[in-house]
Amino acid sequence: GGGLMGKRGRRRGGPDALSASESEYRSPSGDVLVLRGAMTPATRREYAAAAAGSPLSREDAWQRAVEFLFERLAVRWEIAGTEPITKQKELLSRYRFASADERRWIRDVLREHVAEHFPDLEAP
Repeated sequence: GGGLMGKRGRRRGGPDALSASESEYRSPSGDVLVLRGAMTPATRREYAAAAAGSPLSREDAWQRAVEFLFERLAVRWEIAGTEPITKQKELLSRYRFASADERRWIRDVLREHVAEHFPDLEAP
């Protein structure tokens, strides 16, 4: 499919900004989640706003922050030998159906990933 390279020209920054690395995380049950290693400044601002959350509850803001990161960073999700999910919409709807264990694992993965790749952001 085309369209993957379209945004390259607009990115500012060094050569690293162009080839965002991808990291692969494996769950104990054999699932694989691949996350991209770059976020645009606009995405970072949106994330900060999501993480700051509403006056509602900390937990609610957390859930939203995790979902936001998952939506923006997930590249591929292979669940126990099924066909890998790679479309953003499908990734997100599958995430919304995730079990408590899956969500916990994803949150841990995102937390580790953010700490490593985006040390300036608050991990969920």
